[in-house]
Amino acid sequence: MKIGKIVSVEFDKFKVRLFSTTRTSTVNINGQIYYFGNIGSYLKTTNSTSATIICEVTAVLDYSVESRTYSAYNLDSSKELYVKPIGTIDEKGEFAMGVGIFPSLYNDVELVTYDDLHTILAQGDEVTDGIHHTIEIGKSKSLINYGISLNINRLFNIHTAILGNSGSGKSNTIAHILQEVFRKEDNYAQGAKVIIFDSNGEYPKAFETGLSGNIEKTFYKPNAEGKNSFHLPYYLMNLDEWLAFLMASERTQKPFWDNVLQKCYKFYKIYSAKDSDTATRFANYIKWKTYIVLSDIINNADTDSTRMTIAKGAILKMKGLCNKFPNDIDAEVLNDLQNFFDVCNDLCTIWYGNNNDSMTSGLPKFVCVGDEEPQYVYTEWNDQRGNEHFDTETTYRRKNGAFIQIEEDSAIAVDEENLEYGQYYDYNFLKTAVELVLLEEEAKGNLRIREFTSTLVSRLDVFLNNKECAFMRDCPSTFTSPEDYLQKTFGIGDGDNRTQLIVIDSSEVGTDTLELITSVVSRLVFDYRKSKYGEERRKHPIHLVLDEAHRYIRKDAAYILKENIFEKIAREGRKYSFFLMLSSQRPSELSQTVLSQCGNYVVHRIQNEIDLKYIYSVLPYFSADYITKIKQAVPGEALLFGNFVPMPLMVKIDKAVPDPDSKNCEIDKEWFNMENKEAQ
Repeated sequence: MKIGKIVSVEFDKFKVRLFSTTRTSTVNINGQIYYFGNIGSYLKTTNSTSATIICEVTAVLDYSVESRTYSAYNLDSSKELYVKPIGTIDEKGEFAMGVGIFPSLYNDVELVTYDDLHTILAQGDEVTDGIHHTIEIGKSKSLINYGISLNINRLFNIHTAILGNSGSGKSNTIAHILQEVFRKEDNYAQGAKVIIFDSNGEYPKAFETGLSGNIEKTFYKPNAEGKNSFHLPYYLMNLDEWLAFLMASERTQKPFWDNVLQKCYKFYKIYSAKDSDTATRFANYIKWKTYIVLSDIINNADTDSTRMTIAKGAILKMKGLCNKFPNDIDAEVLNDLQNFFDVCNDLCTIWYGNNNDSMTSGLPKFVCVGDEEPQYVYTEWNDQRGNEHFDTETTYRRKNGAFIQIEEDSAIAVDEENLEYGQYYDYNFLKTAVELVLLEEEAKGNLRIREFTSTLVSRLDVFLNNKECAFMRDCPSTFTSPEDYLQKTFGIGDGDNRTQLIVIDSSEVGTDTLELITSVVSRLVFDYRKSKYGEERRKHPIHLVLDEAHRYIRKDAAYILKENIFEKIAREGRKYSFFLMLSSQRPSELSQTVLSQCGNYVVHRIQNEIDLKYIYSVLPYFSADYITKIKQAVPGEALLFGNFVPMPLMVKIDKAVPDPDSKNCEIDKEWFNMENKEAQ
């Protein structure tokens, strides 16, 4: 039905003058009521190639008929419309965004019928060969009661951003979309894998009931009791993730902490053997490391007095390390260690007027050379050089106060046990390892190392003692590898897809811990997906839903991690069938990289000008008139644009049933409801 003609053509808008016979904004065609002439409604015209141009009404005007008339075209109505060109339906009946050839002046303008809408918005058959292709998202705001469907492939085969102020409906949108997927009983979504990082604890309520009975779901929570307790083993963190958690600097503290982890692993390997030689091997290693430390002190200190002073402190601290180990060490071994430290201490004694080289000359006797059988080392008085002085002696016989020589080959074998990523080590040895590395650095002359690492050590205490970090420390079992962890926790693995929906409630952990959880899990999954090749990369896709994403995908901020893993996933994840769906109430705080890599956008009400300007700057096809729509949206309404819709649509999102636990407090009822008072 024709309703008017184009009387002005500009690059971004057309002016339409309505016929005088067009007196209302509704018309009945074949029993179907159409609404037009209101903001957001759709009209169509043609160009010189007979292609149909779809336009959206952006303004309604009333002008004076006395000023000018267009009687030749029966345009004596007082109504004008401004319309914005959206896209074109070609001769094949296919719709595409944009306009190549513009219409001419006085071209007819017609209503967009439901047949046109079907051509534009059709998402294919709902089901073919048992495969579901679409889900219902809601109703069009411009096309009254017109249901909007989304193509599953176009929605989930690219990253998606769901944006809006608090209370605008983001959680409902996510819950409804996933409910639509997981409610399908016939040919249920057995191949789906969705992991939700739920920073507010909203989503378990939405998925506890109403899903297909075949869908396996798991609700995790860090530090919770029972089978739903979420664990993230510390030994699966890589070096950069450890540095991030400890707030360590990349340049100076990375080698330090790498050394700490290596030492921790060596101590663990000594004790994990659990054989009769464990204590002996430990004592030998401690003696060897003490020998190295004292040798470095001799080489780096300027004077005998300085050497002796530093060495005495180092010996005392090395002796203290032994107290941090299990108490089941053989008494004979303990006695040997005690004698060792006594001998070391004797050699560091300074006699007045004779700051001699007793330690320098004595240390070489500590080590068994080659294949020789270890001897016993002891000290005895020697005053032949003018003053009383300790010398070392060796013998094959045990004497009081003697220790057995260091077997260097055995110690080196322990030292060559290098930690590879993903291997287990016992965190209980971390503080001991820290102290050993500090002593080694001080012996080399780095006397300010404790000052430089004070923050790191303090953060380590948080990990070791804070209840919030218990989910990292206290794992019920040892996972043999990152792949083993992914399989047992998330059902991710070769041929293993037993769990379709996983929700991790992180509402009770701090921001740094939240960033660590999301980053480490995402990095583990990403590394796993990258290990696949060819057809395997397209099997078992994985989707991460990131609630309150601005908390850990920030713009122009120092991440606790050197490189934010989500920026990497945003750039490369699609190649490995690994996708993001992020939700945020502060778009301006989101990483520009991540937001710009999203192909689908669901934008609820946003009224903050900074957020609106940021969206406008990041998304080049986001036009200024969309801002007005977003500002005026009511809760539950959203602007959809991107890969999953043929053209931008204002949609009233269907209500999630059950809804997520995101309702606001009703203050008046809480204040004045007498039932509440009686219950108290």
